[in-house]
Amino acid sequence: MPVMRTGMMITRTTITVTTTMLITIMVMIITATIIIMIMPLMSTGMMTTITTTSIATIPTIITATSMLMTTNEPDGADDLAEREAAALYRLMTWLSPAFPVGGFSYSSGIEWAVEVGDITDIVTLADWLDAMLGEGSGFCDATFLVQAYRAAEAGEDASLSDIAELAAAFVPSRERQLETTSQGRAFIDISRAAWNAKGLDAMVAACCTPMVYPVAVGVVAATHGVPLAPTLHAFLHALVSNWISAASRLIPLGQTDSQRVLVRLETAVAATASRALNATLDDLGSATFRADLASLRHETQYTRLFRS
Repeated sequence: MPVMRTGMMITRTTITVTTTMLITIMVMIITATIIIMIMPLMSTGMMTTITTTSIATIPTIITATSMLMTTNEPDGADDLAEREAAALYRLMTWLSPAFPVGGFSYSSGIEWAVEVGDITDIVTLADWLDAMLGEGSGFCDATFLVQAYRAAEAGEDASLSDIAELAAAFVPSRERQLETTSQGRAFIDISRAAWNAKGLDAMVAACCTPMVYPVAVGVVAATHGVPLAPTLHAFLHALVSNWISAASRLIPLGQTDSQRVLVRLETAVAATASRALNATLDDLGSATFRADLASLRHETQYTRLFRS
């Protein structure tokens, strides 16, 4: 009896499954038949609407995908990073104390200011350098760099020659003239020997007077395609660092105090760079008479460690 019941249960199950499959197949056939019958009756307007909706949806998906790709993986990102890295590498090299332009041998009159007691500690040093940076040679040099860069970038040889001549005539003393022209000449010579670029020789030849240091930096940076803003900021940082280095050997000043002065001048460097980027040659001017006097009197000092 158990065997018979089991057999009956299996038979009933098989019949049930078969019936379900037949019903499903019949439903599918009926549905397909209805669709085939309805398709010719569908209006042209409905078909147009469906087609238009489908076509309009595809570009939306493509656009979203494109935006995501642009955000996460910018086209040419590797090339951009490579150019930025090359520019940073060159600026760090050109404006490093190790670049042999002889900046360590000049004090820009700071040696005289220390001897007469105008500079005695980090406070008086920071005040002196802040004035030189914003109202004296710092701003003037920054402006000449900007103007020389733009003239070289545009290939305006005549304008560059005028800028170089004005910059050479703008220094207030013979020692400062020696300082800026010797560094400018060294910067150009070393750049041409080790970092030469297309058009640099022509730019140098176009100038009737020797290039002063800021003009030389602007021209070399422009011919190498290094952006102006970071070039200017790096130049001012190097200028201030050299002043502090000279003062640290004269006061004397410890390494930590030297860094404190550099920190205090960070805002002044940024402000001077911003002013120079928006200045013209008509905005040039200096009001640091004491610093100019220091550069004039330095050559008659009894003892000297520096050339200016």
